[in-house]
Amino acid sequence: QVQLVESGGGLVQAGGSLRLSCAASGRTFSRCPMGWFRQGTGKEREFVAAISGSGSTYYVDSVKGRFSISRDDAKNTIYLQMNSLKPEDTAVYYCAADARCGGLSVLTSVYDYWGQGTQVTVSS
Repeated sequence: QVQLVESGGGLVQAGGSLRLSCAASGRTFSRCPMGWFRQGTGKEREFVAAISGSGSTYYVDSVKGRFSISRDDAKNTIYLQMNSLKPEDTAVYYCAADARCGGLSVLTSVYDYWGQGTQVTVSS
């Protein structure tokens, strides 16, 4: 059974940093794109960042220069380093994996597996 488990969320003041982790089990995703999405209260789930099997990355404009996605295939884990956090970054953050190992995508429909989410709250 494939599982993605996020950790690292919490409450932080504006300008602070958090590092999210997403550990996969049940299969390896070392050659497959994985991504981070977020969903604020009353909002649609939105793309944040993605990383390909070769390490290429892509970010939504609102987090460029502040967030960094990375992966450690030996640990079957991806990370999201979030710096200079803003109140508008407050959301539940989800990691996702593309089991078909296609190209990088911002679409939720492309990703087959999802974690349960971790809450990030940024106070002003």
